[in-house]
Amino acid sequence: MKLQEVVEVTGEQYQEHVNPQWARLLEVLRMNVRYDRCQGVELHAEDGRRFLDFLSGYCVHNVGHNHPAVISALHRELDRQGPAMLQSHIADLAGELGERLCALAGGRLEKVFFCSSGSEGVEAAIKFSRATTGRSGLVYASGAFHGLTCGALSLMDDAFWRDGFGPLLPNTHAVPFGDLAALEEQLKTRDMAAFIVEPIQDEAGIKLPPAGYLKSAQELCRKYGTLFVLDEVQTGMFRTGRFLAAHHYDVDADIVVLAKALSGGLVPVGAVLMTDRIYDAVYGSLKRSIVHTSTFSENNLSMRAGLATLDVLEDGRLGERAASMGTLLREKLSQALAGYEMVQEIRGIGLLNGIAFTAPRKLTLKVPFETFSRIHPAMFGQLVVMRLFQDHRILTQICGNNFMVLKAAPPLVVDERQLDEFVSAIGAVVEAMHASPSFWTDAFGLARRAVNI
Repeated sequence: MKLQEVVEVTGEQYQEHVNPQWARLLEVLRMNVRYDRCQGVELHAEDGRRFLDFLSGYCVHNVGHNHPAVISALHRELDRQGPAMLQSHIADLAGELGERLCALAGGRLEKVFFCSSGSEGVEAAIKFSRATTGRSGLVYASGAFHGLTCGALSLMDDAFWRDGFGPLLPNTHAVPFGDLAALEEQLKTRDMAAFIVEPIQDEAGIKLPPAGYLKSAQELCRKYGTLFVLDEVQTGMFRTGRFLAAHHYDVDADIVVLAKALSGGLVPVGAVLMTDRIYDAVYGSLKRSIVHTSTFSENNLSMRAGLATLDVLEDGRLGERAASMGTLLREKLSQALAGYEMVQEIRGIGLLNGIAFTAPRKLTLKVPFETFSRIHPAMFGQLVVMRLFQDHRILTQICGNNFMVLKAAPPLVVDERQLDEFVSAIGAVVEAMHASPSFWTDAFGLARRAVNI
């Protein structure tokens, strides 16, 4: 069988046995491309086209795609043929990785529970908070995205993610992000085990916290005996310029959840960092030493990938690079997009950035925009994504809970030439939406393809 035939059969098998609706969505957006080589920021398709990745797998590929140092470390670990998953031994690599994560995170974080994903990490944080406080209530911020397992989903108020999966966990309460008075109203009941919050709300539209908010929220949690839990699944691992986004805001969490970029995008792994007090509440006796575990926790491949990824991040000073390149990107975007009425704001920190769009006032733009938005609220954002992909070979996406914000989150190894390529591309797309009737013609073509999606 020829290579092309193998590729075609594989696609048919995916549509038949995995997720045909996802395949259909990619076809609607004209983004169904087969890649055969991904390196750093660049994605190379089988047909010879080259794309730039400004999504990073939702902040998975902080060190870039297929970093050779991480791949080499995994090869060595496989060749060693060591005790990858005995589950009845001391996993030395887990100890080494745990020590490094705690040192980088700082504060009172001294223990680590390893798992396979951010959602699983949030589930652990829920259980550990309840075990530590003896309380059942949970507070979260409106617009949050914590994962799609039932516990994590209980900490999200967007109906799109929740519909059809209830009932979810009881006694969970949403408060507006940045609203300290609303938070205190929930905390003063003294029934809240944890306030679980993203230091920067990614899917809500790259929303940075108001000045002093996280510090004051932490103080309120301590006042009322509630644990302060930070979900750093997308914001951690130097994405914002510091190891944790929390380090920008001078806070000292009781629990921090990491995942996504922890293993260089090659092996699923998550980590829940916690204080000794929390560890003792969960694993306080020999009998309870296995009271919360995960099948793939502490396996040698994910631990080795995590260690190698930290080496790349630290040796390459990618946190400093994220800070400087992020500042440069926002400056370039602000200059290129100034004066366009549908561009509301450029926001972000480090290489976690968003371009916020707004509804137009000009009648010639307002009519097609409103018509298009009534078809589906996400359609406008997806059209921008599609135009960037089709016309300029840039891969990115809109925020999952705010369809008017486009993400700009490339791997931390991005260079200035690649930044310029992205800025030029989004500049051309924004110019087209303001000046070219064909932009809106394409919009209605997308809408027709998406009927009954």
